[in-house]
Amino acid sequence: QVQLVESGGGLVQPGGSLRLSCVVSGRTFSSGAMGWFRQAPGKGREFVALINWSSGTVSYGDSVWGRFRISRDNAKNTGYLQMNSLKTEDTGVYYCAAGSTVTGDPTYYQFWGQGTQVTVSS
Repeated sequence: QVQLVESGGGLVQPGGSLRLSCVVSGRTFSSGAMGWFRQAPGKGREFVALINWSSGTVSYGDSVWGRFRISRDNAKNTGYLQMNSLKTEDTGVYYCAAGSTVTGDPTYYQFWGQGTQVTVSS
């Protein structure tokens, strides 16, 4: 069984930074994509970022472009989301996901983390 364990959420002030981590267990992650999604109350699940695990190519949602950076450590089977210049509208539950298809559509992802709360407030 494949499991994703996500951590790193918390409370930060506007303009601050936070790094989320997502470790994959049960299977070595060598291909496909790891994606990050977030959900604010009443807003649905929004694409944040993804990385092609084998090539390292990345993609970002419009709302976070230039502020967030996704990366991975292949040896540790771990992905990261570095969030900088945080805004109050970044507040939400952040989820990591893994799947064989490289896409920003959450319906294509097979495995999901439990989610971690990110709150940006002064």
